[in-house]
Amino acid sequence: MDIYQHFRKEEHGFIDQVLSWKEQVERTFSPKLTDFLDPREQQIIEMLIGTNHDDLKLSFFGGSNHNERKRAIIAPFYEEITQESYQLSLLQANYHEKFITLEHRDVMGTFLSLGIKRKKLGDIFAGNGKIQIVVAKEISTYVLTTLHSIKKANITFEEIPLIHFIQMKNEWTESEKTVSSLRLDAVLKEIYHISRKGSAECIKKQLVKVNYKVVEEVNFPLQEGDLISLRGKGRSKIVKMNGQSKKEKWKITIAILK
Repeated sequence: MDIYQHFRKEEHGFIDQVLSWKEQVERTFSPKLTDFLDPREQQIIEMLIGTNHDDLKLSFFGGSNHNERKRAIIAPFYEEITQESYQLSLLQANYHEKFITLEHRDVMGTFLSLGIKRKKLGDIFAGNGKIQIVVAKEISTYVLTTLHSIKKANITFEEIPLIHFIQMKNEWTESEKTVSSLRLDAVLKEIYHISRKGSAECIKKQLVKVNYKVVEEVNFPLQEGDLISLRGKGRSKIVKMNGQSKKEKWKITIAILK
């Protein structure tokens, strides 16, 4: 059976990477620790490895129970895995929120401007005068000694125990929608209550992501489980496809992040 037929073409490269990790662990009997993975990448690894292999175990951790981005460990079934195995560091800094407002994108932009790759960064919290970010332990010293300002705020990061990460539990609200097609522009129109022309413009301006990747095609076909984000409007996801109506419109269950 062709395993690639179950995935989009743009995901084939990551699938090859996962299969390579799996082969490496089976050949060397040594665990493989990945960089941070977004939820779609975690889902793909589970689909490829999951619990169907008696000789391997798969586990994820990103710093707390509700973290979205996580590192994965693929290991022989007998390997003991602890929190320390994931090699995470929680960095924290304070700033004067009375004088400046910092958001997630400000923190992210600063880290990326230092040449730090996104895959080395976990979840980020910014607000109430505090910044917290989970990073791969191998870059923590670099961050501590290099990053001293974000936007116009002078900051000093320090490493603190993971147990102090500020957890933000995501709450999703589900509803039923009927869409003319499963094209991205048609679904955006219904979810975010904008015109078809408006949704197309957002896509062309690179304001829309599907499964954490920018999509520029208005006719991009959506599937069950896809996570959608529209800059400034929040995130949503397609929970379930409920078939077509007599007028050949699609009935779908969607969820919007509060």
